Amino acid sequence: MVVDPFIFRLAIFILAIFVGYYVVWSVTPALHTPLMSVTNAISSVIIVGALIAAGPEGADLAKIFGFVAITLAAINIFGGFVVTQRMLSMYKKKKK
Repeated sequence: MVVDPFIFRLAIFILAIFVGYYVVWSVTPALHTPLMSVTNAISSVIIVGALIAAGPEGADLAKIFGFVAITLAAINIFGGFVVTQRMLSMYKKKKK
């Protein structure tokens, strides 16, 4: 029995969605900041792939999607760092 590669990849993608959902929602508040840092690192890997997709030759659909991916991942990275900084500042002792 041969499984179509598209169906195989789709099944893995759907399983990853469920695993990711349950992993993120079971994180305690103390681990939220490190999790944000890891997500920012993943977004930086997405930017590298999007830069390759949005390379210098021609303007086709892949280049447009690559540019959109770069823009959204950059917003995600910078926003994640801002949120992480705000959360870390909550743990600092206030000076009296």
